[in-house]
Amino acid sequence: MYLAQEADITEIIGGIAPDWGPFASLGGEARTMVQVIMALAIIICLAIAIWGAAKQRIGATAMRDTFSAEQGKGLIVAGLTGVFIIGSLGTLFTIVYGMAV
Repeated sequence: MYLAQEADITEIIGGIAPDWGPFASLGGEARTMVQVIMALAIIICLAIAIWGAAKQRIGATAMRDTFSAEQGKGLIVAGLTGVFIIGSLGTLFTIVYGMAV
């Protein structure tokens, strides 16, 4: 109870959020470019997952094509795995950089 009264939200999540590790010395424009590239990659991975869901749904119900449904499952897994990996890259870079230093 005492800790919750003393700390604000930035102190609570400050230890969880990455401080960009090896990218800390980059300028603001370079950080923005890295963020834009990562955001585009996440959007592409989400589009792959959505395409896989559509392919699975159409293949399983309308055309009764089990091969298409299995391909859809693979695309869903690949897309969501890509989102997870790209989303955790900042944390992974910070951890690896911290262990190297």
